[in-house]
Amino acid sequence: METIKPCAEMIKLNEIKASVPIDSYQQEISIELKREDGDTVPIQHVHFSLKNRVVQLSIQTMNNIEMGYNYILHYNHEQLPVIIGEVVRTRDFDNLYYYDGDDLGVCYTKTSTSFTVWAPTATEVQVTLFEKATDNKGLRFPFTRKAKGVWTTTIPGDWENWCFTYQLYTQHVWNEAVDPYVQAVTVNGEKGVIVDMEKYQVTDYLLPVVEKQDAIIYEVHIRDFSIHSHSGIKHKGKFLGFTETKTKGKKGTKTGLDYLVELGVTHVELLPLHDFGSVDEMNPNQHYNWGYDPIHYFAVEGSYSTNPLDGRVRIKELKQMIVTLHEHGIKVILDVVFNHVYIWESSDFEKIVPGYYFRYEENGEMANGTGVGNDIASERKMVRKFILDCLKYWVREYKIDGFRFDLMGIFDLETVRIIENELKDIRPDLLLLGEGWDLPTPLPFEKKATIKNAKEVPTISFFNDRFRDVIRGSSFHKSDRGFINGNKETVGEILEGLCGSTGFQNEGLFTNPAQSINYMECHDNYTVWDKLSFTNETEEENVRRKMHRLGTALVLLAQGVPFLHAGQEFFRTKQGVENSYNSPDSINQLDWDRKEQFKKDVTYVKNLIALRKAHPAFRLKTTAEIKKHIQPLPAPDHVVAYLMNDLYEIDSWNNIVVIHNGSWSTIEVSLPYLGQWHIVIDEETVSLLPLYIVEDEKIHVKPLTTMMMFQ
Repeated sequence: METIKPCAEMIKLNEIKASVPIDSYQQEISIELKREDGDTVPIQHVHFSLKNRVVQLSIQTMNNIEMGYNYILHYNHEQLPVIIGEVVRTRDFDNLYYYDGDDLGVCYTKTSTSFTVWAPTATEVQVTLFEKATDNKGLRFPFTRKAKGVWTTTIPGDWENWCFTYQLYTQHVWNEAVDPYVQAVTVNGEKGVIVDMEKYQVTDYLLPVVEKQDAIIYEVHIRDFSIHSHSGIKHKGKFLGFTETKTKGKKGTKTGLDYLVELGVTHVELLPLHDFGSVDEMNPNQHYNWGYDPIHYFAVEGSYSTNPLDGRVRIKELKQMIVTLHEHGIKVILDVVFNHVYIWESSDFEKIVPGYYFRYEENGEMANGTGVGNDIASERKMVRKFILDCLKYWVREYKIDGFRFDLMGIFDLETVRIIENELKDIRPDLLLLGEGWDLPTPLPFEKKATIKNAKEVPTISFFNDRFRDVIRGSSFHKSDRGFINGNKETVGEILEGLCGSTGFQNEGLFTNPAQSINYMECHDNYTVWDKLSFTNETEEENVRRKMHRLGTALVLLAQGVPFLHAGQEFFRTKQGVENSYNSPDSINQLDWDRKEQFKKDVTYVKNLIALRKAHPAFRLKTTAEIKKHIQPLPAPDHVVAYLMNDLYEIDSWNNIVVIHNGSWSTIEVSLPYLGQWHIVIDEETVSLLPLYIVEDEKIHVKPLTTMMMFQ
């Protein structure tokens, strides 16, 4: 028979549950709850029950049990250390110990350094200072407990560049942790580093405000961008790779930063660059990872710096990269991963306040809607505060222009609303976008920040997977086809997507078109080029190029916010690998040779971007404007055609006709008005100036082609 160990757990501020084996049960029972210093906690009521030869005790105290002390439950001859259990996940705990101060983390001056950490369940806290990152022994200093479970200490002297860790006594054991608010870390994040952030202040180039519907987002991974042997970039795989100019590929075409400027995108969205696990910073070329393994949210990843051994270098180089991008007219969006941590058991969150930061199922098991073993409990007050403090820090310290929230559907709506309001107070034109997938985490559906609840947060944008899938086919079914690769049943949904999914013909997903992030590929799933190689493998490469280009035209001409995956414009391939998060550079790198190989196609996309930027008709702000100015036109099967008219108050073009022919045939579409029509997009070319003029009542459009004309 299994031996039952006696145990006691605090489940509410005034309730402890305990389990003791039947052998410990006696007719005369003695129960006392004491602090380790000997003080007795008055008990109001004890409830007994017997289950499977185990005595279950529910002990209610007269008053709330005060955190910051170790407690022992004396049950007859047993002495049971009381562990802090699900009490930390109660609303009463959240309200009682919520701390709204702005001093969490490390505050350095030349004369002293202060450390402040929120650890309400700890009974003792210390900090150890190390002169060098490799030191095993250091100088230890105690903390003092303040209100709301905050511990703090101030150490006189100049401690710049010293390393540190915290030691916390929780659950009757010592844990070593790094401050969650730490701004700099040693290699692989093993220790925090005390830095003078004033030394790294930069004069940032203030870019003009960009309205959300005017943005064109380009998603790229730091390493992918420059690691290719023909990138022409010296600092391959590093932050500094984005700062180099006049770089060229093997045949002399522009690469790197100059290429981004030439392409015309307004924002780069960078895959995670906060400190993450799974890549050894001492050997960054040994393993590859996208970076969705967060460890330290305020600190910078070292594998992208030229010297990961010095925690200051990564700060300096990242700031240099951002300033350079800003100087070249490109804003920066960070991909942030607040929905989970790398390994929850060893996370600083769990070491500092066990059980608080993560979401649990009703049966007491960890929630796993993220699929990586843990879900961050964004609805808890100090988790919400941490997320907000972190986002504000990146905006203020690094001049970040926006955030993309990984698996935002894990978030509760109230947290997203607060993010929406408080960040807009700092930067009104901040771009906030996220993945609104409905994931199985224990939050009621109506409280989740999912795409189906997008109307609850009207200034947050969502990745429009509905539009993505009708363009290319489902991302989860390899052989499924969309509009560009053979599915003629998608025409109505394509038109909805082109109108920003705001309810042009059906019920809309969004309150305004800028909520729709329009894309056909991103770092996740198959690239479109690889998808087409499965769904249309018998077609010639030239035909698949037309399909692909048609899809990109749909994205760039749709109402909403266009989003391009880096290299999409030159048919990026990952050699058929669907989930390349840890695949080598040979799979993930941006292949600059393909940019030179498909130069005409790159020009096509570049000119689409220029056309979109030049004509507000493709950047309408409201659902009402869309309904007023867009009218579907009769068209054959597998063709989307529409008129944009009465644009004289909006655009220099008064009437615009757009036709997307997804069929394999040349088709005919009747034009809505007589007179001259100026063609600006045909089978091969996009131009801001008319390519030629037609005066017929009908126009012929070749297979797999976007055509546009104006009056």
